[in-house]
Amino acid sequence: MNTVIDLSLWQMAAASVFIVVLLVIVRIKKISREKEILISSIRMTLQLVLTGYVLMYLFEHPAPFLTILVLLIMEAFAIFNVIKRSKSKLSGKLKKVIAMSIIIGTTSSLFYFLVVVIRLHPWYDPRYFITIAGMLIGNSMTGISLGVHRLADGMRTQRNLVEGALMLGAAPKTAVKQILDNAFDAAILPTINSMVGMGIVFLPGMMTGQILSGISPVTAIEYQIAIMLGILGSVALTVILFIQIGYKTFFNEQDQLVIE
Repeated sequence: MNTVIDLSLWQMAAASVFIVVLLVIVRIKKISREKEILISSIRMTLQLVLTGYVLMYLFEHPAPFLTILVLLIMEAFAIFNVIKRSKSKLSGKLKKVIAMSIIIGTTSSLFYFLVVVIRLHPWYDPRYFITIAGMLIGNSMTGISLGVHRLADGMRTQRNLVEGALMLGAAPKTAVKQILDNAFDAAILPTINSMVGMGIVFLPGMMTGQILSGISPVTAIEYQIAIMLGILGSVALTVILFIQIGYKTFFNEQDQLVIE
């Protein structure tokens, strides 16, 4: 009979030894990351504890309004995170493109996955809806962050090449094609790499959680394959929307390159 091992507070505290070891290492090496490590650890703990109680309430009181509200909060946080983490100065137009790409890319992928792939009924069941939304949005957020950085950086560092192509009569999309290809490649590569090593190098979190909860490994594998394909599609769609529309914000109505 499969049983789930519950972790006590003492066992959770024992896991914090890894943080202590890391703090000792950075102190010995004189790496100024102690504050960031402590803050990130405390923040992660508080966020997960709060999320746990929120999920318990949602699971016990499923409602379409609450599920959609959580989705909107997740989308807003992802958009804020991408814009905040960007090392480049982003124009207002580009920020709007980022928001639009994340919302359209993730929500369309999410509802397709829930309605067509797993045929969830009711569609707003938070046990599936929120967990799957978190994986799609989280991975898409990481992908588009890399795409934003590569696109903005490429437009600035290769400005002379782009302007040279424009002077020779090339259309804006043609002039920046290599930059767009590099941005897409940088955004999608982490997801592809994780898929390549999955099952041999490491067991993914979703599959591990299902196995630990007593679900058959075969069933867990089926879900993991489906969700990874969903993640790949969500990241790809989000990034494609961004780069195909985002590059236009660097040009004016006369197809001239304008970089703030």
